[in-house]
Amino acid sequence: MTITVAAVQMEPIIGSKNDNVRHSLELIEQAASAGAQLLVLPELCNSGYVFETREEAFELAESIPDGPSCQAWIDAAAKHHIYMVAGISEREGNALYNSSVLIGPEGFIGRFRKAHLWNKENLFFEPGNVGFPVFKTPIGRIGMFICYDGWFPESYRLCALQGADIICIPTNWVPIPGQDENREAMANILVMAAAHTNSVYVAAADRVGVERGQPFLGQSLIASYTGWPIGGPA
Repeated sequence: MTITVAAVQMEPIIGSKNDNVRHSLELIEQAASAGAQLLVLPELCNSGYVFETREEAFELAESIPDGPSCQAWIDAAAKHHIYMVAGISEREGNALYNSSVLIGPEGFIGRFRKAHLWNKENLFFEPGNVGFPVFKTPIGRIGMFICYDGWFPESYRLCALQGADIICIPTNWVPIPGQDENREAMANILVMAAAHTNSVYVAAADRVGVERGQPFLGQSLIASYTGWPIGGPA
């Protein structure tokens, strides 16, 4: 089976959840109109990323799949007959998770909760507790995890051993020490190596812009099972 995949770069505005979701819907429509059957949005794309307090993070989080962001994406997936993965701040009781959702024309399919929290994420989120699930869909078996999870080769391997055809990664990659701004991101190198060693396609959607002083790379990547890139920023 051959499918068309889109990794969507966007610049969420911290705290502007309604506007961020509205913008994501515009991008979903554009990608679907261009023929995409599977679409990946960045990490925490509805809320923004650089929270100042846990209270701010809690206010911007929502339940899955009943929250307004998921419901808007569910409607969009049905309208455009598309599968999509999106990063979202999830609230369950008093706990917060850096999560992603898989949604299709049939509705909500499943979630992932980020297992490896990076830097100050530990101040806001709990480590994921749902493992590394792979979901069977009419367009293939889809695995997903988030950003820093990809620094650990076991994340890819756990998905590959469950038969994943493609791994979707919402991400907010940032520059690392010693990285020239014109140089390939270390994250991209890790994606290509993991795609090759596990013989699996990988679609990573990175955000762009600067948020509260933190720059983001905007180096989205789609890698084939050979490891070589087959898609990048347009």
